[in-house]
Amino acid sequence: MKQDVSLRNNMNIKFFLSVFLLVFVFIITVFILFINQPPKKWGKVFFREHNFDVELVQNTISMAKGLMFRKFLGQDKGMLFIFKKEAKYSFWMKNTFIPLDIIWLNKDKKVVFIIENAQPCKWYYCSSLKPTAEAKYTLEVNGGIVEKIGLMVGDNLILEY
Repeated sequence: MKQDVSLRNNMNIKFFLSVFLLVFVFIITVFILFINQPPKKWGKVFFREHNFDVELVQNTISMAKGLMFRKFLGQDKGMLFIFKKEAKYSFWMKNTFIPLDIIWLNKDKKVVFIIENAQPCKWYYCSSLKPTAEAKYTLEVNGGIVEKIGLMVGDNLILEY
């Protein structure tokens, strides 16, 4: 009987230590990932009298995440994706909560393609939004901004970053 109680206590201690160790490793991992996040870099985009403060996206991890899980984007804010070379970069609205206008620009910062008011995708599979022209930059702003400021294919934007 004494051995059973001792064995049970020993098993409880081992279980507690295992759980504690797992929680500790999880907390350390999250802390390391949080600490190793590069600081956000910001730039500006100008079009006529309109300007936007934009979060600059230049690495693969940030590009994959984009504006996912964001519930709010200020009217004068956006996200600017900067690619290494011109190509037809597609986007999707998976896990995106706000409608977006997506603007593709070539290396000369000329608008080459626009998708207005792209809606969030609530399904498991989301189709890609594909431009018909190659671009070096892609700008995401709140849905409706393109119409509001009169932006059209062929317009030039000024980028500061």
